[in-house]
Amino acid sequence: MTAQPATQPSALPEWNLDHLYSGPDAPALERDLKDAENRSAAFHERHAGKLAKLDGAGLAAAVADYETILETLHRVMSYAQLLHAGNVTDGEIARFYQTIQERATVITSQTLFFTLEINRLEDAAVETMLADDDFARYRPWIEDIRIMRPYQLSDEVEKLLHEKSVAGKNAWTRLFDETLAHLRLAVGGEELTLTDTLDRLTSKDGIQRRDAGNALAKGLKDNARLLAMVTNTLAKDKEIEDTWRGYDTPAQPRHLANQVEPEVVDALVAAVKGSYGDLAHRYYGLKARWMGLKKMDWWDRNAPLPDDAARPFEWAEAKSMVLDAYGGFAPEMADVAGKFFDQGWIDAPPRDGKASGAFAHPTVPSAHPYVLLNYHGKARDVMTLAHELGHGVHQVLAGPQGLLLANTPLTLAETASVFGEMLTFRALLDAETDPARRRVLLAGKVEDMLNTVVRQVAFHDYETRVHVARRDGELSLEQLGDIWIETQTESLGPVFTFDDDYRWLWGYIPHFIHVPFYVYAYAFGDCLVNALYGVFQSGHEGFQAKYFDMLRAGGTKRHKELLAPFGLDASDPAFWQQGLSVISGFIDELEGSLNTDG
Repeated sequence: MTAQPATQPSALPEWNLDHLYSGPDAPALERDLKDAENRSAAFHERHAGKLAKLDGAGLAAAVADYETILETLHRVMSYAQLLHAGNVTDGEIARFYQTIQERATVITSQTLFFTLEINRLEDAAVETMLADDDFARYRPWIEDIRIMRPYQLSDEVEKLLHEKSVAGKNAWTRLFDETLAHLRLAVGGEELTLTDTLDRLTSKDGIQRRDAGNALAKGLKDNARLLAMVTNTLAKDKEIEDTWRGYDTPAQPRHLANQVEPEVVDALVAAVKGSYGDLAHRYYGLKARWMGLKKMDWWDRNAPLPDDAARPFEWAEAKSMVLDAYGGFAPEMADVAGKFFDQGWIDAPPRDGKASGAFAHPTVPSAHPYVLLNYHGKARDVMTLAHELGHGVHQVLAGPQGLLLANTPLTLAETASVFGEMLTFRALLDAETDPARRRVLLAGKVEDMLNTVVRQVAFHDYETRVHVARRDGELSLEQLGDIWIETQTESLGPVFTFDDDYRWLWGYIPHFIHVPFYVYAYAFGDCLVNALYGVFQSGHEGFQAKYFDMLRAGGTKRHKELLAPFGLDASDPAFWQQGLSVISGFIDELEGSLNTDG
């Protein structure tokens, strides 16, 4: 029997996917698939091999038709993804999800030619077409596509890669997800899911944390050969495709997709790694002293602090805290976030088979986003709610740009989410008058920031080293464990004891599998928000209006354009140190507080 978490609050909302479709067998879903199929075939017949003959108005009309097809298809795919995330272990749902992926791949094979053919147009011809006002609207999307021109393969190879994805990398990703969703871990005489086991690592009881850590490590070790095969296979698959396309580094395609220069990312990574000692090593040394320890076991990294009453936050309280913080910044922000609660856009309860972690899924502009949480009532869960609602607000505000222009690069997609967290944290901190409680809040924020900045850059380091090493052959379990231990020890510092059990924890990080080289976007977003929030605190005139303009822009502007109104420039090496100094300042305050207490 699987135990329910003791701290799980009552009355948690579940999302209403009927806003998309009433069920997997809904007639409307099948009609939409057929419509997308018919439109795609007609689109191929009308335009394949003929784009060079169109003028700007003609190509604008073609892009609008293409967007309509994708809007319909993405609605179906979003429904399947959300249904699957709600119960990854349900065989019928998994079969439905796979079937939808396969049908969508066949349909989009008909439209694949479109972006490939756009990239074969000469620059001068495209600029002439962009003189048309209707087509000019799509300039950011056209530029995003054409930045990939040097790495585009022949139409036949592109079509082969596209069609084989459902039986290749997508299938391996599904295997990873279902393996982790089916995990049941023996924790202190109870059988827990991965999500609930990870939650136990934040328990007030050190025995529970130890048992959870041991169970997590054992479960990952028992599945290590499968997880290593998934890792090795996907890394090799990526290497093959990257080589054919001519990318210089494993991370280059992600940089291009994120619309960020490699040197900007390199500066971020270098700044964070150079601050490991001042940030993570210093804080965790402080935490160990606070807990009365000379060394901490790895499973104590997220342990509550001695002064933390660790009371659960009921859902209604969490909702009020986040909406009040959002409303204190701007009523419009609270109004948009309030819809997620009022209209069934959130799925909060931890459940057997549910995907672990949290996300905000934008679905399509004609619908609305959905938020998935695994809410246990911890303070960290309140911050996660604030984070995902930040994504959701961003997605709602960018929606009017349309499907092709609403999507924001990952680096900027984390801005609104981390800003939402910061607003909630600052509201809580400003309202707290008890020194001990204030210190706990401050320490919790530091830990969240370290998880977002230091931990994610260490993940990026691990991922980079794995992909580079994979070029020399398949990586053994020992090699994967060695790289993990080396990167995590370097980042977290000497206060931790890393035993052999810790060698297996690379196995459950989903971003390595789902979106290679995603993780640095978290650090990018956190440091950016620290700088952005500093501008807000300084009383920058018209900040809220400029902030909403930034969110509404979606993917129509690059980071330089979006940050310029605030006087910020992410290409300046000093920019990253500005963001890291905020974390360092919080640690300074904690050190002073503890030293004062003796």
